Amino acid sequence: MDILTALPLSLQVTVVLFLGLSFGSFANVCIHRLPRNESVMSPRSRCTTCNTPIAVRDNIPLFSYLLLKGRCRQCAAAIPVRYPVVEAVTALLILSGFVKFGVSWKFAIFCVVGPALVIITAIDIKHKRIPDIIILPGIVFGLAAGSYLVGLKDSSTGLLVGGGTFLLTSEVYYRIRGRVGMGGGDIKFIAAVGALLGWQQVLLVIFLSALAGSLVGLVGLATKKINVMSQIPFGPFLAGGTLVAYFSGERIVYLYVMTVTGGY
Repeated sequence: MDILTALPLSLQVTVVLFLGLSFGSFANVCIHRLPRNESVMSPRSRCTTCNTPIAVRDNIPLFSYLLLKGRCRQCAAAIPVRYPVVEAVTALLILSGFVKFGVSWKFAIFCVVGPALVIITAIDIKHKRIPDIIILPGIVFGLAAGSYLVGLKDSSTGLLVGGGTFLLTSEVYYRIRGRVGMGGGDIKFIAAVGALLGWQQVLLVIFLSALAGSLVGLVGLATKKINVMSQIPFGPFLAGGTLVAYFSGERIVYLYVMTVTGGY
């Protein structure tokens, strides 16, 4: 970290953006391979159409896509737009974390959390599930990082409050409706978030994600894009709520408490 702070600000931003693009490139590997139970370490990246290994010059995050005009050099098949989008979004998230937290342990933790949220969002949207290979290590990481951010007690309580709230909600929904309304991945996801942020902020994440999910659902019903039986992946809403809480959760909770107590 001392090496980064010694650089001029413009160079710091360049390094952070490159770091974010690299994380985004790895996120793409995870998004493609983890749902297929494939290794993210080997073999090297290949064109999903012609299966040709991608040369180093064609595997530079974002820039290679632009230089190749979105097509494979060998077979000219279109490269899914998801690849540059994930890389760009991840880079912007990492840059936002750097601007917000500076060179700090909270920024270092976000360099893991940010890309993980992107991976979870993309996989849940496409496959409507969150693989255990992501979320179970996430719970362990959440406890470790949360012990630093909010303390071990709040981290452990957050895990129980988050996971317990969703588990209870899922059980009640099943008994009333006779079908599963919330996947196990969502339950483990919110448990990991609770471990990371503590019990107060995990309640904020639950509120924000439920609000956003409800609004999207109502719009979908009104426009007839979905019906009451449609399955809407909840992971993206949890990821969005987690981002808000990680960046501004303490401030929001503080303002809420001050409002409720009248400033006392």
